[in-house]
Amino acid sequence: MARLIGLFVILALSMLMAPLAAETQQATHGYRIGLLGPSFPLPALDPLVDAFRQGLRELGYVEGQNLVIENRGAEGREERPPDLAAELVRLQVEVIMAM
Repeated sequence: MARLIGLFVILALSMLMAPLAAETQQATHGYRIGLLGPSFPLPALDPLVDAFRQGLRELGYVEGQNLVIENRGAEGREERPPDLAAELVRLQVEVIMAM
């Protein structure tokens, strides 16, 4: 009988803790976004990138907490974007935003 009660207690605690474990996993999952542009920093694009980051914050994505933004700039060299995009793919970003 004591084993049955112990099993019941363990089962009940497991059921109560499962939602907390799921929340913890969600909170620690970090998303990666790749920004691909002509170069970084590029003052002409700063307002657009700032607005993009602000929109992400409003949706709950905060750099350093659950979001990493990988910046890659071609430094004005037209042949570089394909290699930089491939690098972002190797980093397994969820999305690439190209400018």
